[in-house]
Amino acid sequence: MTTVEKTSAPAKTNSLTSGRLPASVPWVLLIASLAIMGVVFAFANLGNPIGDYNIAAAVFLGTVLFVIAIYAISTVVEGQRKAADRFITAIVSAAFVVALLPLISLLFTVIVNGLQRFDIDFFTMSMRNVVGDGGGAVHAVYGTLLITLAATIISVPIGLMTSIYLVEYGAGSRLGKAITFFVDVMTGIPSIVAGLFAYSLFVVFFGPGISNGFMGAVALSVLMIPVVVRSSEEMLRLVPNELREASYALGVPKWLTIVKVVLPTSIAGITTGVMLAIARVIGETAPLLLTAGYTQSLNLNLFDGNMMTLPVFVYNQYANQGTSPDSAIARAWAGALTLILIVMVLNLAARAVAKFFAPKTGR
Repeated sequence: MTTVEKTSAPAKTNSLTSGRLPASVPWVLLIASLAIMGVVFAFANLGNPIGDYNIAAAVFLGTVLFVIAIYAISTVVEGQRKAADRFITAIVSAAFVVALLPLISLLFTVIVNGLQRFDIDFFTMSMRNVVGDGGGAVHAVYGTLLITLAATIISVPIGLMTSIYLVEYGAGSRLGKAITFFVDVMTGIPSIVAGLFAYSLFVVFFGPGISNGFMGAVALSVLMIPVVVRSSEEMLRLVPNELREASYALGVPKWLTIVKVVLPTSIAGITTGVMLAIARVIGETAPLLLTAGYTQSLNLNLFDGNMMTLPVFVYNQYANQGTSPDSAIARAWAGALTLILIVMVLNLAARAVAKFFAPKTGR
């Protein structure tokens, strides 16, 4: 018998998996492109202060270099079709980076300039009897925290109860529609108007010339309440009606359903909305100039005397530079950096609180 030898055909390559770049290549190219442009601009800035480093241009040109590099490499390795897909993805990513350029530039500038006076003296000394070098902003830090805390204590209960009424009790009613309309109007009022309102309110009861930290808290609460109302309202509307109906079916009263079911379910979003409201007002300057005033000494009494805040401190250091302009500008930058760090810490704390109190979704 004749044995027929079978020859095996060569294995076919899978066109779906062959010629593909590893998943880490785009990230490596992005980091390398940014690093190359960073080094180029660093050499171009040699001999100049680090504050003159153009980080926005470095990031932008690094992103452009990444788009070109990923398209060229993908064309060689993966072919024209896949390269076109990666090119569009890189363009979208580059657009996101370009949108972040103002934030990147702002953070870089504030950090570089603020670190000059970010020392122990800055957080342990006030500006009392200081006209040149030295001094600090401990009085402004305490003033900012106290006034913002008072404004939060005023705003959160009012805003939260208003949102509960709009969602749970007054949905579709004339009063509910009127409240929604006025809340929307209050959202867009200029901050100086809130300061004028608080000043006029206290002048009516206590006479002209009054200025204290509580007035500033009232002015800030006028700006905070609309933000708390709108954000809390949206979070309460996201709670499924099935949860409410299940609670009613068990004979639970409506007020207890709101307290035990609705609020715990939406607490994470409500906390985020409160933090957004705090971030909205903690950097306000105009209303605090009219209400809390400014002082160079430490004052912890919200109801007696002027109280300094960080935004007013930054403005005052820039506007009244004293005998040492460089020191005043350095203190202003350090105050701005401190304000950013306070907002960041508050947001991290809010995320931790929201995560801790959020309802468990596991079985």
